[in-house]
Amino acid sequence: MKLPHLPHDPVSEADWFEALMNLCRYLRGPDGCPWDREQTSNDFARHSVGEMEEFLEALSGTDHSHAEEEFGDTLFVLLAAGAAAEAEGRFNVRNALERAHEKMVRRHDHVFGDTKAATPEDAIAAWERIKQQERGTK
Repeated sequence: MKLPHLPHDPVSEADWFEALMNLCRYLRGPDGCPWDREQTSNDFARHSVGEMEEFLEALSGTDHSHAEEEFGDTLFVLLAAGAAAEAEGRFNVRNALERAHEKMVRRHDHVFGDTKAATPEDAIAAWERIKQQERGTK
């Protein structure tokens, strides 16, 4: 079955990410799902809490395929929240991904910058210093 949200056959992680994001947007569209269309970004965000709990529970077990499934469910509902936020004019997913990448690089100065961290405790201390600096400038 050829699905309308798949422009091609996904192979890479990037392809599958794009396919999942397209699916979230499609489900909110006129040919999609009435339930998905009715949900707001806040609704999906609330659903993500339950999905995360299921993911955490699955990680504590030994069934790796179940953990993988729950990770996918959690990711999907977060992307659905992003698709809803886009439709609401709140933000777009591409910018959120870019900001998350930039933030993680910035907060890992002990990896990408001049700070040194010999232990996990050093890394957390460096992270917290940067976080406090960022809060001071906001």
